[in-house]
Amino acid sequence: MSAPHLAVELAGETLWLLADKALYWPARQALLIADAHFGKAATYRVLGQPVPQGTTARNLQRIDRLLQDYPTRQLIFLGDFLHARPARSGSTLAALQAWRARNAELQILLVRGNHDRSAGDPPAELGIEVVGEPWPMGPFALCHEVLECPGRHVLAGHLHPMFVLRGRGRDRLRMPCFCIEPAATLLPAFGEFTGGMAIESMPGRAIYGALDGAVWRLA
Repeated sequence: MSAPHLAVELAGETLWLLADKALYWPARQALLIADAHFGKAATYRVLGQPVPQGTTARNLQRIDRLLQDYPTRQLIFLGDFLHARPARSGSTLAALQAWRARNAELQILLVRGNHDRSAGDPPAELGIEVVGEPWPMGPFALCHEVLECPGRHVLAGHLHPMFVLRGRGRDRLRMPCFCIEPAATLLPAFGEFTGGMAIESMPGRAIYGALDGAVWRLA
C-alpha cells in the first residue's frame, strides 16, 4: 500500500515517513530533513562542470509544499545544509535569503554535518540555530552520522540510502529509502543531485521506499 506518508512507531513516538524524502513528528510539529546540500550544483559549476541549474530553487519549493501540507513549528536539518563554501555567495545564498524572508517565523535548527564543518555555518541572517551532534530531543538523538547514543533512538542521514529493486534480466531501479533499525533510522537525502549508497536487506532492518509521491515497505 502506498501513500504520501506512512506512520511508523519509533521509541514510543509516532513519526511519519514522507514521500518527499523527509520525516515528520506530529506531536512536536517538527519537520526533519537530511542532506539538503544547498549549492552543490553551483559548486560544480564553479569547477567548470556542466551540471543542472535551479536545484536550490526546486528544493526550497519542495520544502514550502511540505510546510503547507504538514503544520510545522520547527524545521530541523540533520546535517549538510550547505554543500561547500562557494554556496555561501551568489545565487544560492540569495535564494536562501529570499526563502527565509518568506518563512521568518519558522524555527530552524541545523545539526552540523561533515559538509557543514567545511562549508561553515549558514550566514547569521538566515536565523538558523546550529548545534553539534548528537542533539537530544525527546527519546531521539538528532545526528548527521549514526552515533552510539545509549538510551536514545538515533535519527540521521549522511549515507543517502538507496534501495535497488531488481527486475528481469539486468533491470534495476535505485530508489531513495528510509532505513530503520532498532537503534537508528537513516533518512534519504532530501537534496537533488546528491547520489546515494545502496542499502541491503537484512534481519532487523526495515526499508521503506520514497518515490513518485508514495512511501511503501520494500523489505
